[in-house]
Amino acid sequence: MVTIRLARHGGKKRPFYHLTVAEKNAKRDGRFIERIGFYNPLARGKDEKLRIDVARLDHWLGVGAQPTERVRQLAKQWRQQPPAAEPAKADAVREEVAPPVEDTSAGAEQEQNAV
Repeated sequence: MVTIRLARHGGKKRPFYHLTVAEKNAKRDGRFIERIGFYNPLARGKDEKLRIDVARLDHWLGVGAQPTERVRQLAKQWRQQPPAAEPAKADAVREEVAPPVEDTSAGAEQEQNAV
């Protein structure tokens, strides 16, 4: 039987969980079939707290995988989130406009001396 559950990673008192698809009898942090997301309960500020590949989650649920209660709650929370906002246009403008680059190679110096 296949289950969808959380695998704990991160340091001492700094939990970080991967959402994994694994055999029911595999160890909690052991062998898995596929990682389909992550959950960071200590995320602050702009850190991403939860990400789930919904297409893969739906695939595994469709073939009979059983999610744990916590994964079921996280999936429900993820589906209720509004879509991520697009990046600010000011950032895109900054990336497009770059200062001109001067050629400081040895060949450029020789051309100036020859003129």
